[in-house]
Amino acid sequence: MPLSRSTATVRELAPLLFVQDIERSVAFYRDNLGFEVHGKWEPDGKLAWCRLQRDGSALMLQQASEEDGPAEGRGRGVGFFFVCDDAGAIHTELSERGLHLNPPQVAFYGMKQIFVMDPDGYELCFESPTEGA
Repeated sequence: MPLSRSTATVRELAPLLFVQDIERSVAFYRDNLGFEVHGKWEPDGKLAWCRLQRDGSALMLQQASEEDGPAEGRGRGVGFFFVCDDAGAIHTELSERGLHLNPPQVAFYGMKQIFVMDPDGYELCFESPTEGA
């Protein structure tokens, strides 16, 4: 029996990252990476969750608790790739925001990339196509 095509549209992916210190992580994503806070939850006046956006990309941060398991290795095996217009321009911008980054490199499949590690060990890549890609 053939599968029918769904009529529902998936419009966005917004991963949820559990973090050890949400205030530190928000500051990193906002001040160093240029994301803006677009929603937050503050039970008892303390930030516990937020949604961050930059252009067409979004992610959510949640303050980790004991039930979320150990922090060690939390970001292992997961990478976030943000496709942008110009990885070189992103490199310049993030460097001006205080990050010390390696220069952009071109991957074997033709994407110019810069890699950033967030405070909790999640790997972030900002990449743009090169002419041959």
